[in-house]
Amino acid sequence: MPNYPHYLERLQNATRKFWDKSALNSIGGDSFTYGQMATQIEKFHLVFDKLGFKKGDKIALYARNGARWGMSYMAVNTYETVIVPLLADFTPENASFLVNHSESIALFTNADKWAKMDLAKMPLLRIAINIDDWSCLWAKDEETKAVYSSMDEMFYEKWQDGYGPDNVVFPTDNWEDLSTISYTSGSTGDPKGVMLTYHNFSANVDFSQRNVPAGERMVSMLPMAHMYGLVIEFIYPLCNGTAIYWLGKAPTPATLLKAFADVKPYLLITVPLVMEKIYKSKVKPTLDKPVVKVLLKIPGINNIIYKKVKDGLVQAFGGEVQEFIMGGAPLNPEVEKLFKRINFPYLVGYGMTEACPLLAYEHWTKFVPGSCGKAVDVATVRIDSEDPQHIAGEIQAKGENITIGYFKNPEASANAFTEDGYLRTGDLGIMDKDGNIFIKGRSKSMILSANGQNIYPEELEAIINNQPYVAESVVVDRAGKIVALVYLDNDAIRHDKLDNEAVSDIPEKVRIAANRQLPGYSQIAKVETVLTPFEKTPKMSIKRFLYK
Repeated sequence: MPNYPHYLERLQNATRKFWDKSALNSIGGDSFTYGQMATQIEKFHLVFDKLGFKKGDKIALYARNGARWGMSYMAVNTYETVIVPLLADFTPENASFLVNHSESIALFTNADKWAKMDLAKMPLLRIAINIDDWSCLWAKDEETKAVYSSMDEMFYEKWQDGYGPDNVVFPTDNWEDLSTISYTSGSTGDPKGVMLTYHNFSANVDFSQRNVPAGERMVSMLPMAHMYGLVIEFIYPLCNGTAIYWLGKAPTPATLLKAFADVKPYLLITVPLVMEKIYKSKVKPTLDKPVVKVLLKIPGINNIIYKKVKDGLVQAFGGEVQEFIMGGAPLNPEVEKLFKRINFPYLVGYGMTEACPLLAYEHWTKFVPGSCGKAVDVATVRIDSEDPQHIAGEIQAKGENITIGYFKNPEASANAFTEDGYLRTGDLGIMDKDGNIFIKGRSKSMILSANGQNIYPEELEAIINNQPYVAESVVVDRAGKIVALVYLDNDAIRHDKLDNEAVSDIPEKVRIAANRQLPGYSQIAKVETVLTPFEKTPKMSIKRFLYK
């Protein structure tokens, strides 16, 4: 038995303690207290029990983020049925396939998503529940429908004297049991459903409660069916008694800034791309003004300017953020240099679904630029290299938060681990003498030059993305030549009123400027523009495999 509490014990205690306090909120929509959440969870438990759902049965959740998403997740999770959260971005066809692959017998979803799903492809399904109002979208037979429609009746019959804080009891004798199956993609080919136990979640919730700040309110922006959002924006803060606010619809810059101003979150979880865009559009133009450049060279005055920049950034996010955690990709070095200079409370972490999701983190006051923190203390992380401090090798991990394998995929499970039980992350990195991890790139995307040098596309892209009028880029290897694909920043082009000739000169200017900063073996042979933004995963990483 671990020496820390089960996360459902923490949730049970928080629910009892904060009964009348705000828990789950959809901005502009539903709001529920901890007590209302617990009451609805109990209602679902009574229905599941009456329908004969057993521990270990699978229930899928395919819906947009929101307060009821959180409630549905916890209703399934605390009943000890296995929750299968599917990304809302998956197509209805892929979602139908994964509902079936996971052997789910019930489904929580939105009515519009249900209308496009193929019932014939989900033969084990017994009921589909509308997450927006708890109505029954479909039931396999009249008996199932009747049981579901008597939910309130059953609840009031059982709890005639009322349901209160002391009645909330969540199971905790299930450490090594399966809690969640998380599909890392919507592929219908050879799906990888990562199996995570209650122990895996408890380890990361415990680490977060000891190391990540705690506070009153949290704005959730990431997909809930993604481990990063699920654990760090939902489960760990909920176990603290935090009120969580979901944006619901896909956020625009205006709705985001309004949400931050209204909610005033204590913590912000984001991807580097968001912070880089804010830097490029709001901060860089100010610092690049000739008069500001002169003032920045004057000691004392420069500190006043940098403090103004920092205060402006913090205020843009509501003014109460204690820490900005970024993950999913490295932060652009130019942005990072400024953040460090202004003492901005940021850090870049590292994780993956298979680690539920944390692998590395360091408090912002001790964070080393360029790194992604140190290994979390619930796992051991090593570099598979003869000289881990200087020669990149695969990052491998073993610990209490690591997956037990992939659902119904023994081959993928076997390939995921080394002979001595370490998870192969597929990422390449080095680790300094203090334990800080520096990611060099994905082993799959590394380019081997003609003279045997390892070239990491991510390092080249960081330099390219710093060039004027570049929004984002992907570096590829074409017959031994390095080619950069670039999506241009059309807002900046319009703002500076560039004519067609000036725009057509950008690729060559980018190539020359980038090559000045690159060693001889990784020089860019050509820069090509693409007409649309690069396709991205839910965690905003570019889908490299699509580009050649």
